[in-house]
Amino acid sequence: MRGLLFLLIFGLTGVAILVGLGVWQVQRLDWKQGLLADIATRIAADPVALPTDPDPVADKYLPVTVDGVIQPDELHVLVSLKRVGPGYRVIAPFETGDGRRILLDRGFVGTAQKNDARSGGAVSVTGNLHWPDDRTGSTPANDEAGNIWFARDVADMAAALDTEPVLLIARSSTGPTVRPLPIDTVGVPNDHLQYAITWFSLALIWSVMTAFFLWRGRARPESRGT
Repeated sequence: MRGLLFLLIFGLTGVAILVGLGVWQVQRLDWKQGLLADIATRIAADPVALPTDPDPVADKYLPVTVDGVIQPDELHVLVSLKRVGPGYRVIAPFETGDGRRILLDRGFVGTAQKNDARSGGAVSVTGNLHWPDDRTGSTPANDEAGNIWFARDVADMAAALDTEPVLLIARSSTGPTVRPLPIDTVGVPNDHLQYAITWFSLALIWSVMTAFFLWRGRARPESRGT
């Protein structure tokens, strides 16, 4: 009897923990959906002028329109698009009408077009400010000598192109051969529903296993009595 009681307590404790983790993930899902909605609203807002001193937190995703000149130098960030294949983001220095130099993410070109000449000159660009967090523990070091970058490290790119550490992701065209890759919420991970389903499934499995062992534990004494 004492063994059955221990098994019951152990089983109920495990179920409670697993259900609690599932509920927590449901709460995280609700928070993440609200966050994504807020980001989407900020991205799609009416563009404003480039702030004098952009803040990486307060001004992340801020839509802006700037007039200026695309300078000839550029950096190439390795990227791959679904149903398109590998290529590069083209990052160029952009000089505004008041003499400021910022980074401009013009968009995507295929690997074969990496070193092609691209149109520059005067242009009006609408896009969103961004300080991306592309780098993970497994991201290789940038090959600056070969001009192949594996993450948009804003500070390093700014140093390489002699600009402010400010990156504008174009959502309007900056040239006929470059495909804009505007900011969206697709790249923001939201796996909380899958996690919740996993924890609730484990709780169900744990419940079934607990019920089975309790039934088997009770069946043994009865079989001995007969």
